[in-house]
Amino acid sequence: MNGPEIHVEFAPGLAVFVTSGRRRGPTALTTDGVSSLGHVVESTGVPLTEVGTLRVNGREVPRSYVPAAGDSVEIRAVTRPQQIPGAPLRFLLDVHLGTLARRLRLLGVDTAYESTDIGDPALATRSATERRVMLSRDRGLLHRRELWAGAFVYSTRPEDQLRDILDRFRPELRPWTRCTACNGLLREATKEQVADRLEGGTERSYDVFAQCQECGRAYWKGAHHEQLETIVANALAEVNRPTPPATPPRPS
Repeated sequence: MNGPEIHVEFAPGLAVFVTSGRRRGPTALTTDGVSSLGHVVESTGVPLTEVGTLRVNGREVPRSYVPAAGDSVEIRAVTRPQQIPGAPLRFLLDVHLGTLARRLRLLGVDTAYESTDIGDPALATRSATERRVMLSRDRGLLHRRELWAGAFVYSTRPEDQLRDILDRFRPELRPWTRCTACNGLLREATKEQVADRLEGGTERSYDVFAQCQECGRAYWKGAHHEQLETIVANALAEVNRPTPPATPPRPS
Protein backbone atom coordinates (compact mmCIF):
# COMPACT_ATOMS: atom_id res chain seq x y z
CA MET A 1 0.00 0.00 0.00
CA ASN A 2 1.17 3.53 -0.71
CA GLY A 3 -1.17 6.15 0.70
CA PRO A 4 -2.33 7.79 3.92
CA GLU A 5 -0.64 6.70 7.12
CA ILE A 6 -2.82 5.80 10.10
CA HIS A 7 -2.04 4.72 13.65
CA VAL A 8 -3.55 1.43 14.78
CA GLU A 9 -3.79 -0.13 18.24
CA PHE A 10 -4.92 -3.75 18.63
CA ALA A 11 -6.75 -5.16 21.64
CA PRO A 12 -4.38 -7.45 23.59
CA GLY A 13 -6.39 -10.55 22.74
CA LEU A 14 -5.83 -9.97 19.03
CA ALA A 15 -2.04 -9.99 19.31
CA VAL A 16 -1.86 -13.62 18.16
CA PHE A 17 -2.97 -12.59 14.66
CA VAL A 18 -0.54 -9.72 14.00
CA THR A 19 3.22 -9.54 13.54
CA SER A 20 5.27 -9.02 16.69
CA GLY A 21 6.15 -5.44 15.75
CA ARG A 22 2.48 -4.42 15.91
CA ARG A 23 1.46 -6.18 19.10
CA ARG A 24 2.21 -3.47 21.66
CA GLY A 25 0.94 0.08 21.51
CA PRO A 26 -0.09 2.09 18.44
CA THR A 27 1.70 1.23 15.24
CA ALA A 28 1.92 3.15 11.99
CA LEU A 29 0.20 1.56 9.01
CA THR A 30 0.13 2.82 5.45
CA THR A 31 -3.16 2.35 3.58
CA ASP A 32 -4.14 2.75 -0.06
CA GLY A 33 -6.62 5.55 0.64
CA VAL A 34 -9.63 3.72 -0.80
CA SER A 35 -10.00 0.44 1.13
CA SER A 36 -12.46 0.17 4.01
CA LEU A 37 -11.23 -0.08 7.57
CA GLY A 38 -12.53 -3.65 7.67
CA HIS A 39 -10.31 -4.53 4.72
CA VAL A 40 -7.34 -2.79 6.32
CA VAL A 41 -7.86 -4.75 9.54
CA GLU A 42 -7.99 -8.04 7.62
CA SER A 43 -4.79 -7.11 5.79
CA THR A 44 -2.98 -7.17 9.14
CA GLY A 45 -4.01 -10.81 9.64
CA VAL A 46 -6.92 -10.28 12.05
CA PRO A 47 -10.11 -12.13 10.99
CA LEU A 48 -13.18 -9.90 11.27
CA THR A 49 -14.84 -12.72 13.23
CA GLU A 50 -12.63 -11.64 16.16
CA VAL A 51 -13.22 -7.89 15.87
CA GLY A 52 -15.75 -6.02 17.97
CA THR A 53 -16.08 -2.26 17.73
CA LEU A 54 -13.77 -0.07 15.69
CA ARG A 55 -13.03 3.40 16.99
CA VAL A 56 -11.40 6.19 14.99
CA ASN A 57 -10.23 9.31 16.80
CA GLY A 58 -12.34 8.29 19.79
CA ARG A 59 -15.63 7.59 18.00
CA GLU A 60 -17.13 4.32 16.84
CA VAL A 61 -17.19 3.77 13.08
CA PRO A 62 -18.53 1.00 10.80
CA ARG A 63 -16.21 -1.39 9.03
CA SER A 64 -17.01 0.39 5.78
CA TYR A 65 -15.29 3.57 6.99
CA VAL A 66 -12.34 4.61 4.78
CA PRO A 67 -9.39 5.72 6.93
CA ALA A 68 -7.84 9.13 6.36
CA ALA A 69 -4.30 10.30 6.97
CA GLY A 70 -3.51 10.70 10.63
CA ASP A 71 -6.47 8.67 11.90
CA SER A 72 -5.99 6.97 15.26
CA VAL A 73 -7.68 3.57 15.10
CA GLU A 74 -8.56 1.34 18.04
CA ILE A 75 -9.45 -2.27 17.19
CA ARG A 76 -11.37 -3.95 19.99
CA ALA A 77 -12.07 -7.64 20.47
CA VAL A 78 -15.55 -9.14 20.32
CA THR A 79 -17.68 -8.35 23.34
CA ARG A 80 -18.58 -11.36 25.42
CA PRO A 81 -21.03 -13.00 25.58
CA GLN A 82 -21.32 -12.63 21.82
CA GLN A 83 -24.79 -12.52 20.27
CA ILE A 84 -25.33 -14.05 16.81
CA PRO A 85 -28.58 -12.57 15.44
CA GLY A 86 -30.73 -14.12 12.76
CA ALA A 87 -30.66 -17.83 13.62
CA PRO A 88 -30.58 -20.27 16.55
CA LEU A 89 -27.06 -20.71 17.93
CA ARG A 90 -25.55 -23.74 16.19
CA PHE A 91 -21.95 -24.64 15.49
CA LEU A 92 -19.87 -26.22 12.73
CA LEU A 93 -16.39 -27.53 13.56
CA ASP A 94 -13.60 -28.51 11.21
CA VAL A 95 -11.67 -31.77 11.15
CA HIS A 96 -9.17 -30.69 13.82
CA LEU A 97 -11.73 -30.12 16.60
CA GLY A 98 -13.25 -33.57 17.11
CA THR A 99 -12.89 -33.63 20.91
CA LEU A 100 -14.46 -30.19 21.24
CA ALA A 101 -17.33 -31.31 18.99
CA ARG A 102 -18.02 -34.36 21.15
CA ARG A 103 -17.98 -32.30 24.34
CA LEU A 104 -20.37 -29.70 22.94
CA ARG A 105 -22.73 -32.49 21.87
CA LEU A 106 -22.43 -34.04 25.34
CA LEU A 107 -23.76 -30.73 26.65
CA GLY A 108 -26.68 -30.79 24.22
CA VAL A 109 -25.35 -28.05 21.93
CA ASP A 110 -26.24 -28.48 18.24
CA THR A 111 -22.80 -29.16 16.76
CA ALA A 112 -22.03 -30.30 13.24
CA TYR A 113 -18.55 -31.71 12.66
CA GLU A 114 -16.61 -32.73 9.59
CA SER A 115 -14.44 -35.75 10.39
CA THR A 116 -12.64 -35.44 7.05
CA ASP A 117 -11.00 -32.44 5.45
CA ILE A 118 -13.59 -31.25 2.93
CA GLY A 119 -11.78 -27.96 2.25
CA ASP A 120 -12.37 -24.37 3.27
CA PRO A 121 -14.84 -23.48 0.48
CA ALA A 122 -17.14 -26.39 1.38
CA LEU A 123 -16.97 -25.58 5.10
CA ALA A 124 -17.77 -21.92 4.49
CA THR A 125 -20.66 -22.86 2.22
CA ARG A 126 -22.10 -25.22 4.84
CA SER A 127 -21.77 -22.52 7.49
CA ALA A 128 -23.77 -20.14 5.29
CA THR A 129 -26.33 -22.69 4.13
CA GLU A 130 -27.11 -24.05 7.61
CA ARG A 131 -26.46 -20.76 9.43
CA ARG A 132 -23.90 -22.26 11.75
CA VAL A 133 -21.06 -20.51 13.56
CA MET A 134 -17.81 -21.86 12.13
CA LEU A 135 -15.33 -22.77 14.88
CA SER A 136 -11.77 -23.27 13.70
CA ARG A 137 -8.08 -22.66 14.37
CA ASP A 138 -7.61 -22.09 10.63
CA ARG A 139 -7.20 -18.33 10.27
CA GLY A 140 -7.54 -18.47 6.49
CA LEU A 141 -10.92 -20.18 6.77
CA LEU A 142 -12.19 -17.44 9.09
CA HIS A 143 -11.32 -14.81 6.49
CA ARG A 144 -13.73 -16.29 3.95
CA ARG A 145 -16.53 -13.87 3.07
CA GLU A 146 -19.24 -16.50 2.63
CA LEU A 147 -19.16 -17.64 6.27
CA TRP A 148 -22.43 -17.16 8.17
CA ALA A 149 -20.43 -16.40 11.31
CA GLY A 150 -17.21 -17.68 12.80
CA ALA A 151 -14.90 -17.76 15.79
CA PHE A 152 -11.26 -18.61 16.27
CA VAL A 153 -10.51 -21.37 18.78
CA TYR A 154 -7.58 -19.93 20.72
CA SER A 155 -6.28 -22.98 22.57
CA THR A 156 -5.06 -26.42 21.51
CA ARG A 157 -6.31 -28.02 24.75
CA PRO A 158 -9.90 -29.36 24.63
CA GLU A 159 -10.63 -28.25 28.22
CA ASP A 160 -9.62 -24.68 27.44
CA GLN A 161 -11.35 -24.75 24.07
CA LEU A 162 -14.66 -25.71 25.66
CA ARG A 163 -14.31 -23.14 28.43
CA ASP A 164 -13.56 -20.42 25.87
CA ILE A 165 -16.52 -21.23 23.62
CA LEU A 166 -18.91 -21.41 26.58
CA ASP A 167 -17.61 -18.06 27.83
CA ARG A 168 -17.86 -16.43 24.40
CA PHE A 169 -21.30 -17.62 23.32
CA ARG A 170 -23.06 -18.81 26.51
CA PRO A 171 -25.11 -21.44 24.61
CA GLU A 172 -28.11 -23.07 26.23
CA LEU A 173 -26.97 -26.39 27.67
CA ARG A 174 -29.11 -29.53 27.66
CA PRO A 175 -26.70 -32.27 28.79
CA TRP A 176 -27.24 -35.90 27.80
CA THR A 177 -29.69 -35.06 24.99
CA ARG A 178 -27.48 -35.45 21.89
CA CYS A 179 -25.49 -38.25 20.33
CA THR A 180 -21.78 -37.52 20.65
CA ALA A 181 -21.16 -39.52 17.47
CA CYS A 182 -23.60 -37.89 15.03
CA ASN A 183 -25.33 -34.97 16.82
CA GLY A 184 -28.75 -36.66 16.66
CA LEU A 185 -31.22 -36.36 19.53
CA LEU A 186 -31.38 -39.09 22.18
CA ARG A 187 -34.46 -40.80 23.57
CA GLU A 188 -34.96 -43.23 26.42
CA ALA A 189 -34.75 -46.86 25.37
CA THR A 190 -35.42 -50.22 26.95
CA LYS A 191 -32.80 -52.94 27.12
CA GLU A 192 -34.80 -54.91 24.57
CA GLN A 193 -34.75 -52.01 22.10
CA VAL A 194 -30.96 -51.79 22.14
CA ALA A 195 -30.08 -55.44 22.82
CA ASP A 196 -28.63 -55.96 19.34
CA ARG A 197 -26.10 -53.18 20.00
CA LEU A 198 -24.85 -54.46 23.36
CA GLU A 199 -22.14 -56.87 24.33
CA GLY A 200 -22.98 -59.59 26.83
CA GLY A 201 -21.33 -57.93 29.82
CA THR A 202 -23.05 -54.62 29.19
CA GLU A 203 -26.45 -56.29 28.79
CA ARG A 204 -26.05 -58.08 32.11
CA SER A 205 -24.71 -55.07 34.05
CA TYR A 206 -26.93 -52.16 33.00
CA ASP A 207 -30.65 -51.51 32.81
CA VAL A 208 -30.99 -47.80 31.88
CA PHE A 209 -30.31 -46.85 28.27
CA ALA A 210 -30.77 -44.12 25.71
CA GLN A 211 -30.61 -44.39 21.94
CA CYS A 212 -29.87 -41.93 19.15
CA GLN A 213 -32.86 -41.31 16.93
CA GLU A 214 -30.59 -40.75 13.92
CA CYS A 215 -27.82 -43.38 13.98
CA GLY A 216 -29.26 -45.83 16.55
CA ARG A 217 -26.21 -45.77 18.83
CA ALA A 218 -26.96 -46.95 22.37
CA TYR A 219 -25.83 -45.11 25.53
CA TRP A 220 -25.58 -46.18 29.17
CA LYS A 221 -23.70 -45.12 32.33
CA GLY A 222 -20.52 -47.01 31.67
CA ALA A 223 -16.98 -46.87 33.03
CA HIS A 224 -16.31 -43.32 31.80
CA HIS A 225 -19.57 -41.81 33.03
CA GLU A 226 -18.00 -40.19 36.08
CA GLN A 227 -15.51 -38.36 33.89
CA LEU A 228 -18.32 -37.15 31.63
CA GLU A 229 -20.32 -35.99 34.63
CA THR A 230 -17.36 -33.84 35.68
CA ILE A 231 -17.23 -32.22 32.23
CA VAL A 232 -20.95 -31.49 32.41
CA ALA A 233 -20.79 -30.09 35.95
CA ASN A 234 -17.89 -27.80 35.09
CA ALA A 235 -19.66 -26.57 31.96
CA LEU A 236 -22.87 -25.78 33.83
CA ALA A 237 -20.87 -23.85 36.41
CA GLU A 238 -19.14 -21.94 33.60
CA VAL A 239 -22.28 -20.75 31.84
CA ASN A 240 -24.07 -19.89 35.08
CA ARG A 241 -21.31 -17.74 36.58
CA PRO A 242 -21.49 -13.91 36.42
CA THR A 243 -20.01 -12.41 33.27
CA PRO A 244 -16.98 -10.18 33.94
CA PRO A 245 -15.32 -8.15 31.17
CA ALA A 246 -13.35 -10.74 29.21
CA THR A 247 -10.67 -10.99 26.57
CA PRO A 248 -9.79 -14.08 24.54
CA PRO A 249 -7.35 -16.41 26.29
CA ARG A 250 -3.74 -16.55 25.24
CA PRO A 251 -3.17 -19.20 22.58
CA SER A 252 -1.45 -22.41 23.52
